[in-house]
Amino acid sequence: MANMKKYGPPLLLIGVLVLLSRWLLGVDVFSFWTWWLLAALLGLLGMPAAGRLFASFDDKGWFFSKILSIAVTGYAEWLLVTTKNLRFSSASCIGIVVACGVLSVGIFYWQSRKGIDCMPSGHLSLVLWEEVIFLGVFLIWTYLAGFNPAAHGTEKFMDYGFMEAMMRSDTLPARDLWYSEGVINYYYGGQYFAVFLTKLTGCRVEVTYNLMRTFVAGFAFVLPFSLVYQLSADRMRNDASLPHSGAFQKAVPALSGLTAGISVCIAGNMQYVIYRWVLPWIQKLRGEEASGYWFPDATRYIGHNPDRPDKTIHEFPCYSFVLGDLHAHVVNIIFVLLMAGLLYAWFQTVRRSRTDSIQDTDALNKGEELTTPRPLAEPHLLLAGFLLGLYRLNNYWDFIIYFVVASGTALWINLIEEKKHWLAAIGRTIGQALILFAAANLTSIPFSVLFESMVTGVAFAQYHSLFYQLMVLWGLPLALGGFFVISQVLKAHVKKEFSLPRLMNRMKTPDLFVILLFICASGLILIPELVYVRDIYEGSGNARANTMFKLTYQAYMMFGMVMGYVIWNTLAFKASRAARAFCTVGLVLLCLTFGYFGNCVNVWYGGWKDPGSRAGLNAVMFLHSEFSEDVGGIDWLKTNVPGTQVVLEANGDSYTDYCRVSAMTGLPTVLGWYVHEWLWREDPEDLNQKASDVERIYTSSNMELVRALLRNYEVSYIFVGEKEREKYADALNLEGLKSLGTVVYQDAYGTTCILKVNP
Repeated sequence: MANMKKYGPPLLLIGVLVLLSRWLLGVDVFSFWTWWLLAALLGLLGMPAAGRLFASFDDKGWFFSKILSIAVTGYAEWLLVTTKNLRFSSASCIGIVVACGVLSVGIFYWQSRKGIDCMPSGHLSLVLWEEVIFLGVFLIWTYLAGFNPAAHGTEKFMDYGFMEAMMRSDTLPARDLWYSEGVINYYYGGQYFAVFLTKLTGCRVEVTYNLMRTFVAGFAFVLPFSLVYQLSADRMRNDASLPHSGAFQKAVPALSGLTAGISVCIAGNMQYVIYRWVLPWIQKLRGEEASGYWFPDATRYIGHNPDRPDKTIHEFPCYSFVLGDLHAHVVNIIFVLLMAGLLYAWFQTVRRSRTDSIQDTDALNKGEELTTPRPLAEPHLLLAGFLLGLYRLNNYWDFIIYFVVASGTALWINLIEEKKHWLAAIGRTIGQALILFAAANLTSIPFSVLFESMVTGVAFAQYHSLFYQLMVLWGLPLALGGFFVISQVLKAHVKKEFSLPRLMNRMKTPDLFVILLFICASGLILIPELVYVRDIYEGSGNARANTMFKLTYQAYMMFGMVMGYVIWNTLAFKASRAARAFCTVGLVLLCLTFGYFGNCVNVWYGGWKDPGSRAGLNAVMFLHSEFSEDVGGIDWLKTNVPGTQVVLEANGDSYTDYCRVSAMTGLPTVLGWYVHEWLWREDPEDLNQKASDVERIYTSSNMELVRALLRNYEVSYIFVGEKEREKYADALNLEGLKSLGTVVYQDAYGTTCILKVNP
């Protein structure tokens, strides 16, 4: 009866959400349920390892175990495929998971024999409530995605095309769909993991393109919740001065976690609050016409408003989830959040092993030496190195960022332990940083040997953000985090004996980790003001754009977790009235940014209140309305052309409707989006030659030349449709092309046809 009272509410809510999903999602629900249940299964398989790594977490790292399993099984499949030891198929993906499952069961059995507890049996209620949160958020985002599912616009052609190309390929990296003579030379890891889960579940890629981004969104809420909940729980239970019996104090871990989850997953920034509400209100008071608001403005502010020759980008997860681009850095959110949880688990485990409890720092404060040496290559450190290697496949920027964060965590730990020997702490940190770097490089070797970097160097920033704009975007988290750092330093300061290691020793482990996150996030904001990484966009007034984009994306997530922790833990403890008032104001302002989600939903998902108008998750249904002339031909190619045979289509500029055939089928074409291939290849002369050759094939009357070009590029099919007729107009030599091949498809109106090139 007691268990039913304890577990009944979350179990009931899970049941309600399952039934609700059947009503809201329609035919998409079976794919939705499959991915949700797969995540649960992978979580169980990962618990023997996660339960040890996250042993100090109340839930034993239950949700982190799911991402750990995806990372390990996905990497094992990728490694065996890229080294030509396995073919990339549904059978091989399932086989890898089964093999890892058998190994996991063996480890669990061994642990049970040794009396090692790796399951969250003592906190099953917490696990169930986390499942409620994940399922609810996953369902909300999946429902909304069905109102605008098209893989069309922005860079969706690229993201979806990568997935289709890998679905077709039994080797990795897959053949480049927009450069038939080479393989994909970009960070394809994010789309790879989406395809891995697609092959594992047997779902259709047309659906899983959208399902993957909503899956990530669900984890982008629950993982920050889990981490910040644990930070707050550790802080609360180890302070003897706190009145633990109070209902508010008991709720603080959950409130902190929920605030962090909302801040990372669905919140905007203060630009939305000021430009959507404050300034229009002022304009109305003045009798002026209120200016409108477009939700991407929150990500295109510095350099755009006011207009300056320094266009930058400062996106954040909610914008990514709404827009629907499945970039590798979006998928990598789940892996960087795993890194954050792992680093805190490491910090927590080391400090507990030295003090027997988080609150017992008396021995350290008295200067007693720690006699048990720790190995240099600790399990948490090695796993962090493995994750850094994955980041090199997904988003190289995250490799750099979290190499610094992981090394900073090591330094944080070593400074505390070697409080009398700074040089020893620094030396140990250097050694651990080298281990991180070596593990990351070893993990990513099969990717690195084939990848040609597109970075051309680092330069000093020629432009700098206006100070008030920085404060609009980052003033709130900087103020809350800065307040917390100052308050903790003042609280822990030892008169007449001040030193950084002693100061750190007097602080609680959760406080120290939050301060570390705040310092790292602040540094990520500062760096683009000083330097930027040079790329092809440098000469077009976007020099700092990519650097600021990738760095501040991670800063935003770190700040979200910091604010969730700082606000509620300040309100819960015996802080001054001024401190409580300050954090209350901060909480109000933070809650105002949550309205960004509602604004996006109303604009981007019009009609979302009517489930009957929901289009579903199919990412290619837009072809019937946007490419009605070509949709039949594209479907024919997907159904009838196996493997990676080359299909010629008209090339065009990036972010346009050109290359829709290769993007929607995954079949490679001679040349696709020009700027993207320029970025990936850095050989404009070669691209210009290919563009010229494609035009010759479609327009030349010299059929011998055309035949030679088709043979040179190994073209199997020629697509003649809406964009080809638009681009080449009267110059299109369709009759000449027909003389070189056989018409295998033609629509009822004769406007679109596909020619199979004769041998």
